[in-house]
Amino acid sequence: MDQIDWLPDSIGKLSGLLRLNLSENRLLALPSTIGGLSSLTKLDLHGNRIMELPETLGDLLSLVFLDLSGNQLSSLPTTFGRLIRLEELNLSSNQLSVLPDSVGSLVSLKILNIETNDIEELPHTIGQCSSLRELRVDYNRLKALPEAVGKITTLEVLSVRYNNIRQLPTTMSSLMNLKELDVSFNELESVPESLGLATTLVKLNIGNNFADLRHLPRSIGNLEMLEELDISNNQIRALPDSFRMLTRLRILRIEENPLEVPPRHIAEKGAQAVVQYMAELVENRDKPQPVKQKKGWCQMCFFSRPNKRKHGSMDYIKA
Repeated sequence: MDQIDWLPDSIGKLSGLLRLNLSENRLLALPSTIGGLSSLTKLDLHGNRIMELPETLGDLLSLVFLDLSGNQLSSLPTTFGRLIRLEELNLSSNQLSVLPDSVGSLVSLKILNIETNDIEELPHTIGQCSSLRELRVDYNRLKALPEAVGKITTLEVLSVRYNNIRQLPTTMSSLMNLKELDVSFNELESVPESLGLATTLVKLNIGNNFADLRHLPRSIGNLEMLEELDISNNQIRALPDSFRMLTRLRILRIEENPLEVPPRHIAEKGAQAVVQYMAELVENRDKPQPVKQKKGWCQMCFFSRPNKRKHGSMDYIKA
């Protein structure tokens, strides 16, 4: 099939067009007349060679779905925030170094994929994406997540694999609908105790932080809905006592840790064996120990008033 490498200006006259699929072509640019597609709800441009988008893209006010993945974009137009009906946006596999503040205006956005770019930080306005359910920022250069992430209370999936993140924001506790969190292949030094308040978590992956992560938060036992946990390839020596509360856990990846508690042969038996071991460990430790009486001589002292008798010139005391 022949691939197209340009679009005519006349395309802007198709004001009644609802869907446009131009994926897997050789497009280098879009004509400014693209903004005339006022009824367009779905635009698929993935797998082209587009380096820049026209400002008129912001005129596509009916747009619900936009796929720009696999292009050569280094920036987004300033009008991008006008796409207030947009629900799904895919910007993965481009050359973006910055996500504009205007992303916070996308109040209908439910799915945002910005994987495989060069992004070093997310704008604080990301917290204004009040409908966002899925955020994927894998394979970027993030050093941290903004505190504003905690404002996205609708968020269900957060994936930030393969970045340079050292700390998670304490505001993660506000993510009351979060079901999946993947922070694997980062530089995590610790996991905040506040994560234990994200009690809807079902899948948690903090594996492959290698030499940096040495402890799990004591609050991890609060994640009673947790079914899958990956803490492999870290420096964890002991699981916290509260681990015994994870009764729904069915998948546990714990290999490649210098594990002492539980012992390795228990860990190899799987999730429920580890949970049971931790429960028994705490129970036995907290069980009151019987008081042992030491055998020995019992010394008793009796005292009475001394009985004095005189014997010659000396006093004789009889006790």
